[in-house]
Amino acid sequence: MNSDFPRILTLLRKEQGISQKKAAADLGISQALLSHYEKGIRECGLDFIVRTADYYGVSCDYLLGKTPHRQGEKLHVPETEEEDTHDGLPNVSRKIISNSLHIVFGIL
Repeated sequence: MNSDFPRILTLLRKEQGISQKKAAADLGISQALLSHYEKGIRECGLDFIVRTADYYGVSCDYLLGKTPHRQGEKLHVPETEEEDTHDGLPNVSRKIISNSLHIVFGIL
């Protein structure tokens, strides 16, 4: 795992004023194990990441430190892949490039 996960996991719990004991019980693990996750001593599995993201109402990408947006960035693609005669790129490619630039500039 990366060093962002333990920090974000702890931050989310503290922001909501939840004790480590309560969060651990709600997430179905021991307090000691949650403490190890928050300190970066142990790495969790994918199922824990998904449960935790649901528990705190954030995206897995945010929880893992891959996006600064708590709900994650969603790619909005039109229903059809019509060609755009103006620049020769399909709408899907233009949307991907546009959303990627939005994320990069958001981080900067």
